[in-house]
Amino acid sequence: MAIFPFILLKSAKLKNDPEIINHEKIHLRQQLELLVFPFYTLYLLNYLINLIRYKKHDLAYRNIIFEKEAYDYETDLNYLKNGNWYGWIKKM
Repeated sequence: MAIFPFILLKSAKLKNDPEIINHEKIHLRQQLELLVFPFYTLYLLNYLINLIRYKKHDLAYRNIIFEKEAYDYETDLNYLKNGNWYGWIKKM
């Protein structure tokens, strides 16, 4: 979980998982793009709308625009270096 400016992990072994770390770093950048607090507001709002739409937590979570970007690019370890700012907008 990314809570600016920290990445919180369930276990120490996840520190060595580059995809998990990249996924969470993408969230940190999203938080910066929206000046942190608005990110959390939009994240929650998008989740609630998705929950009404899909009626299932997992589907609602996976279809949050911020999660779509993070999951789509978590394996691209150069994604953040390439300057792909506001990539979540394309997931709307």
